[in-house]
Formats: sequence, structure tokens, C-alpha cells
Amino acid sequence: MTDFRVKRPGRGRPARKAIYQRFAAAITELSDYGGLPEQHEASSLWDAVWHLDAHHSTAIEGNTLVFREVKQLLDEGRAVGSRELKDYMEVLGYADAARWVYGQATTHAGPSQGELVSVTEIRQIHYLTMSKVWAVAPHLQASQAESPGNWRQHEIQEFAGGMKPPTFPLVPSEVDTWIHEANQLQPTIQTGSLVTTEVPEALAHLHCGFERIHPFIDGNGRVGRLLLNLVLVRLGWPPVVVRRQQRSKYLTALSRADTGELGPLAEIISRSVIDNLYRLIPRIAEPEEYVLLEALVSSEFSLAALKQAASRGRLRAIIGSDGRYRSSLAAVDEYRASKYSRKRHP
Repeated sequence: MTDFRVKRPGRGRPARKAIYQRFAAAITELSDYGGLPEQHEASSLWDAVWHLDAHHSTAIEGNTLVFREVKQLLDEGRAVGSRELKDYMEVLGYADAARWVYGQATTHAGPSQGELVSVTEIRQIHYLTMSKVWAVAPHLQASQAESPGNWRQHEIQEFAGGMKPPTFPLVPSEVDTWIHEANQLQPTIQTGSLVTTEVPEALAHLHCGFERIHPFIDGNGRVGRLLLNLVLVRLGWPPVVVRRQQRSKYLTALSRADTGELGPLAEIISRSVIDNLYRLIPRIAEPEEYVLLEALVSSEFSLAALKQAASRGRLRAIIGSDGRYRSSLAAVDEYRASKYSRKRHP
């Protein structure tokens, strides 16, 4: 297996090439466990991703709800706090769209065989994302023809980084070109003509390309991130959640991607796929199956604590051919029980 801990000389942060290698190894690791489960097979997993996605993706766009409020809103249908109605509707709309995206992708519904995305799906995602908030706070400059699910009929001013979206009459043809490019990703990967370590930059190019078109009058960022996840999950890979704390870094990376520098955005995408893989593996592995220690980290046991327990023989673990520890959920449960037993009986 690929060593996930390649680092720059004298630096604590992995080099970008090493991150791409970790991405490739993560995809391989997921394949070893049979790939992504469907929603009905691992509802707790998809719910966890759903909560995070709905919170962080809307927060990037300025939504004020904190994670606890988002979770209660989605789980209980109860608006807590004293936020504007618009903020609640933004989260509910995004959550509807995200749930639809994950369902479409994991059940293999949607476009014809060999396609990752269609124009109908793009418009449907925008409709679901924006309909609820549009009902209480429509875009002030939008005409009826620009309501949720419809292309913009306005020109978009040049962005701060210098990127200028195409004129609105060109939006349908630009979207068609983007869809063709997205759908080429799957056969290219399957035939092996695109090596795995190049995939993160291909995904970054795809995501940046959609944001450059800016096909809707509002909601392009949220829709673009959901489309990225539709593509990822249809490829059989974990979805991306760009966290609100990464907002500045993410927007800068998008601007740099506009100029052809795809690396920063590709790194954000890669890291998020890897993070979600570590959330996923313990839920799809059998309790006795050995997985990387990173996948067993929890609020109770940090990675450092698990490594220390494994090195001292207190946590049942093995060292793989890559020199890295692996353990299992069952072994962690045993370690927890023995740890608390020692505390009770010194």
C-alpha cells in the first residue's frame, strides 16, 4: 500500500504529490471493502455526511446557523435559535438537494449507462436547493424566467480575481460542454489512461469549470459542490465537504484554478475525500476487519493514543507491509473495556 505519511523535508505538512498519493490509496482502500454502501445499508453514515454537508456548504455562502441548529432542524424539523427565516430555508433546501444527490448516486438512478451527470439533474439540483429560500427571499434582480431550475438571463460582472462568466445566451451550450467533459471522466478512469494521482486535478478543473459558467442567477456555489459530490459518489468515491473554516482558502483556490493553477483546489478536494473515507470505513468494515488506525479515531481516542496503545501491546493491532498500524473496531472495544477495568481496579 502507498505510504500516507510522505512529507516535505523539514516540514510537518505533506507535499501535494503525497496528498494525491493518499487520495489514490484511499480509493484503493475503499475498494477493498466493496465500495460505497447505499443509503439503506448505512443510513447513519449518510446522515452524518448529510448534516456536515448541509451546515458547511450553506455556511460558506453566509448562512448563520451553527451545526447544532442545523442538526436539530434536519432531524426534528424544529427551528431553534433566533435566525432569519431565510437561513432556515437555505439549510432545508440544501438538505433536500443533498439527500436527492446521495440517493441518485448510490442507487445508480439518473443518466444512461456511462454518464455521470445530465442537464436535467443540474436543473433539478438547483430547483431543490433554491425553491424553499426563494419562496421567502427571492433574488431581487431575478425575473420569473430565472426562478429555481432555470438558467440566468442576466450578465454577471467580472469576479475579483478577473474571471468573467460567459454571456447568458451562451449558458446552455457552455453547460452542455461541461457535461460532456464530466461524462468523459468515468471512461477515462476506467481505461486507465488517466492515472489516479491526476484525478484530483481533473476534479478541480471540473468544479472550477462549473463555477466559471455560473449558469444560475444565484446558488451556483452550493449547486457546484453538490454536482461535484454527484460525480464523486457515482464514481464510487466518498463525497466532499468543504468546511466553513476553509472558506477563504477554498475561494482563493477557486480563483487560482481560474488561471490554470489547479493544485490548491485539488488538494482541498483530496483531503476531504480522505477525511470522509476515514468516517466511512469503520461503518462498512466488519468489526473484526483490520483497518488503518486513522479510521478508528474518535472523540474518545486520538490517533496518537491509538498508536501508543498499539506500540505498547495494549491494543490488538498488526503492522502492514507499509509499516503502518492497523486494528479493528472489536479490538478498540476490547481496549476500551480493559482500560476502564484498570481504572476501577488499580
